[in-house]
Parts: sequence; structure tokens; C-alpha cells
Amino acid sequence: MNFLLETLRLGLNNLRLHMLRSILTSLGIILGVAAVILMVAIGEGNKNAAIRDIQALGARNIIIRSQRPPESGDIGTQSRSSTVSYGLVETDMNRIKSFIKDAKTIVPVKSLGSEISFGAKRSTSQAFGTLPELQEALDLQIQPGGRYLASEDLNQRSRVAVIGHSVAEQFFPLRDPVGEQIRIDNQVMTIVGVLKPVGLSGGAGGALIGRDLNLDVHIPLSTAVLEFGEVISRRNSGSFTRERVEYSEIYVTTETPDEVLPMAARIRRLIDMKHADDSDVTLIVPWELLEKVKRTTFAMNILLTAIAAISLLVGGIGIMNIMLASVIERTREIGIRRAMGATRKHIVAQFLVETGTLSAVGGILGIILGVTLSITVSTVLPWVLELGSVQRLIDVDINFEAQITGWSIIVSFLFASMTGLIFGIYPALMASRQDPIESLRHE
Repeated sequence: MNFLLETLRLGLNNLRLHMLRSILTSLGIILGVAAVILMVAIGEGNKNAAIRDIQALGARNIIIRSQRPPESGDIGTQSRSSTVSYGLVETDMNRIKSFIKDAKTIVPVKSLGSEISFGAKRSTSQAFGTLPELQEALDLQIQPGGRYLASEDLNQRSRVAVIGHSVAEQFFPLRDPVGEQIRIDNQVMTIVGVLKPVGLSGGAGGALIGRDLNLDVHIPLSTAVLEFGEVISRRNSGSFTRERVEYSEIYVTTETPDEVLPMAARIRRLIDMKHADDSDVTLIVPWELLEKVKRTTFAMNILLTAIAAISLLVGGIGIMNIMLASVIERTREIGIRRAMGATRKHIVAQFLVETGTLSAVGGILGIILGVTLSITVSTVLPWVLELGSVQRLIDVDINFEAQITGWSIIVSFLFASMTGLIFGIYPALMASRQDPIESLRHE
């Protein structure tokens, strides 16, 4: 016990006498541990953000979407009379209802109009005819004072609309939109509700669903069919297109997440029977995408951790180099200790205490630095990227967050400590093998 305490005292005292050198020696360990914690935190935070966005699409949803076939890409610009027909039709809807009887809900969505306007304010149309069940399928929330579409609206073909949060901010920044009237092309609709903000404006969710739900305008499906028909005329960047699409999307919701993948496989086979050759219908399964994101981000975390761990190896090499130099510098001290009765084991222990202390203290300081950076970077970096000078240099739109994980702290600290000890073994052995007589003669 006295041997251990004395060895520890000597090792710590030597580090204290060379404080600056000790700090510089452990700097590689400090930065390595901080880098591991920060990289894992960034990877974990971005993974959770992507998962939230995908879950917002509905973990129990299967989205069947019409998509314009590639070969029809320029037909609309050739002639004003050209009409492109593609996508989901009533027959598809009926077949899905007939063969997918175990679905909780089946909700069609019909795209309509080319422009939404209120007074002099105008916006490209993102209006859709749909059923009241879409609110449950997409977990849409309504702001107080309004409501979503109801069965009576469908039966009476009411000219009512529910607008997204961004539409309300754009057209009605200073007043309550409920009761106001907007135009979808030339059709006037009365606003009965405003959606609460939907977190899909960026990130994985927005990319997957293909649009920002905050810009949506929803009207009853029966009204959409009556007022707009099947052909949609659009003007975009000087081009004019006419498209015949009965349903732009169909949302199928299962009772439980476990049913999603089997039901999606059945729907794929059902859709492929008619649309396999046309490539005008695609399936989006958020549950599938959720699993892919988890696997991908896990692999990315491993990669980022491995890259950051290189800093720890560099730090370990730095410790070894400094300790080797210290062995030469302290040759006479080693000789005196050996002459006073210290064994090789004592010399090895002293040098290992010093390297172990350097790596352990460096690991603790690295943890503090890594945690501090992880906490601040998710708020500081977006603020920096929003600065006008930065925006002029690069066009960025980043949703950035970091989430600290306990395992990254434990693993990085253990790895740092082991690195210091492993790289300290060779200098310690070199010191213990010094010949006492030659060491005492060393100047």
C-alpha cells in the first residue's frame, strides 16, 4: 500500500513540476475525446431529427402517390391542347378498398388549381381536395377558433377551406383568417380553419412527402371534383401544362405499426398489376424509411467515431514521444532511484502512473469540452449560418441539433485512458532497463 501511494505521489509531483509540458502532452487526448463526443452528438441529434420528421408522416401510414412519367416531361410545353394522363384513378381506389379491407382508413387526395390568391397576394397552388379522415392520418392539429373539414361539407359540396400555417402568415399576417375568403384559381372558398405548424418544412420529412404541409390548402373532395374537374392546368416558369390526374395521393392507415410492412407489400403487388409498366405511381412507407434511417445513422455514428478516434491515437503517440524524451532527461534520476533500492517494477509503475494520469485527466477535460461544445453548437451554428455575411457567401438551410449520449462519454474516456497506458508501456520499460551505473554517470 505504501509502495502504491509513494509511486502515485512521485508521479503526480513530477507532472506538477512540468505543468505546461503535461498540458501540451495531454492536449491530443483532450481534443480526441471532445471530438468523439461531439461527432456522436451531432450524428445522434440529426438521426433523431430525421426520425421525428418521418414519424410526423405517420408511422402507420402508407402513401400511394401519382408521379409524372419521365417520358412525358416536355409534352405540356409542346402544345396548349396537349393533356397528359397518368397516376391513380378511381379504379385503383376501388381495388384498394376491395382487397385491403383490414386498413383502418383509406383517404384519397386530389391536387387542384394553379394559383391561390387573396386580394393582390398570390401563391402557387398547393390546394387539395380530400376527406375529413386526412386529419387523423397526418395528425393535423387545428388552431383555436377553427375546425377541419366535416362530413357535412362533403355531402353539401361546401365551398370551404382549411389553410396551412404558412398560408395564414402570408395572406393574413395581422388578422384571424377564419371567415375570410380566398381564391383557388377563380373559385372562392371560405376559410373555416387554420392548421397548427407542421414540422415538415425541412429535413427528411419534408423531402419525403415532397412538399411543405404548412403551405397546404384543403377543401372537401366532392367540392374539388365538382368545381375543378379532372384536368389541371398549370403555368410555371413560362410553360403551360395540362394534366389529368384523378388522385394525386391515397393515404392508407393501418391499425398498428406491425401491419405496415405486410400491407405495403400487398399494395405494391396490387398497384404493379396496372402501373408497373407506366412508372406513374410510387409508394412511400415512412416505417420502412424509419428503419433505413436508423441503420444508416448507426453506421454513420460508427464512422464518425472512428474518424474522431484517430485524434486519440495521435494523442497517444504524443504521450509516448514526450515520455521517451522524459526517460532520457531523467536518466540520472532513474539511476539514483535504482541505487537507492528501487526495482524495475517501481520504475515501470512510476512512469505508468504519469502516463495514466495524463490520459485520465486529458479524458476528463475532453469530456467537459465535448459536452460544452455539444450543448452550444446546436444553437450557435444555426445563428452563425443565419448571419447576413454568411448567407451572402453560401446558400444554406440547415436544421442542426446535437444530442449527447452517455455511451460516447464512457467509451471515449475508457479509450483515452487505455491509449495513454498502452503508449506509456514502452517508455516505462525503456526507463526500467536503464543500467544504474551508466545512469549515474549520465550528465
